[in-house]
Amino acid sequence: MAKRDYYDILGISKGASAAEIKKAYRKKAIEHHPDKNPNDKDAEAKFKEAAEAYEVLGDADKKARYDQFGHQAFEGGGGFGGGGMNMDDIFSQFGDIFGGGGFGGGFSGFGGGGQRRAKGSNLRIRVKLTLEEIANGVEKKIKVKRKIQAPGTSYKTCSTCNGSGQVTRIANTILGRMQTSAPCNVCGGAGQTIDKKPADADAQGLKISEETVSIKIPAGVVDGMQLKVSGKGNEAPGNGISGDIIVVIEEEQHDSLQREGDNLHYDLYVSYPDAVLGTSKEIDTVTGKVRIKVEAGVQSGKILRLRGKGIPSINGYGRGDLLVHVNVWTPKTLNKQQREFFEAMQDDEHFSPKPDSTDKSFFEKVKDMFS
Repeated sequence: MAKRDYYDILGISKGASAAEIKKAYRKKAIEHHPDKNPNDKDAEAKFKEAAEAYEVLGDADKKARYDQFGHQAFEGGGGFGGGGMNMDDIFSQFGDIFGGGGFGGGFSGFGGGGQRRAKGSNLRIRVKLTLEEIANGVEKKIKVKRKIQAPGTSYKTCSTCNGSGQVTRIANTILGRMQTSAPCNVCGGAGQTIDKKPADADAQGLKISEETVSIKIPAGVVDGMQLKVSGKGNEAPGNGISGDIIVVIEEEQHDSLQREGDNLHYDLYVSYPDAVLGTSKEIDTVTGKVRIKVEAGVQSGKILRLRGKGIPSINGYGRGDLLVHVNVWTPKTLNKQQREFFEAMQDDEHFSPKPDSTDKSFFEKVKDMFS
């Protein structure tokens, strides 16, 4: 099922300001909040959908990529993309958008008492892919160094906030007594502090571990696209949730193929005799070599289209084509016999240019259209 447009989800236009985007998300989240709609799966789905839209549109960089590439800028299947967000992700990342420790208006937040669960930091890696891997999809096994909770580490309830993750302060102002809530500065809003930790752990009870992560990359990704592997980033202390791995795609240059969107281009050079007499040539494609027929009398600049031999669309809209550009190679040096032959042919009518409609250049075709 195709994803809905993020702007439609929040009910805003592309020209909406950051403040308008935030306001629209808050409205949708309150409307579909789990506390307001208990045991309502449809409301929960819409709540997650709104959070996914805000995750992208609320970030200037992600919004710019979405405006340019749409959903394909972040999606990749196999657990990638904003659709992988769970309720822990949402309350951890966006709970404070509603003020205080919860969602305001009596909403409890998530996990009880409005406590925010800390989230580990994300890891960012670049993955180089050949054109063949991009065309066919590939599974990469990547070694990453990530922080994990060190074995033997234990946590206890924070004595400052009593496990709520929030501290409340009351101040006297000219408007009267004002109450404010903020994340606890001792536990960072986690509601827990370290009780015991091994010697090789850091101050948060974490240690570096090297792990091999399997990343399934779908066919059709583009250079610079970012995919997300949820929960495989650095772990958080205590009862926090793990960060993500952000996978940045880097496309390697192919020896003979050039990519343009979902289409591929190939420069085929043929000799003058082959252009006159016709021939067959073996060329590269992303699925292996194929042999194509070059008709007798082919003109330099002719484009042969091999349908479906390009790159699959990341959005599932079919597959691009392979465009073979024919270049007739004119010899630069001739022996005496060859020169005499061509000199004899200079005035021969068979060598006189007589282009038909299929041989005309692009500019000639445009001129004919308006003449």
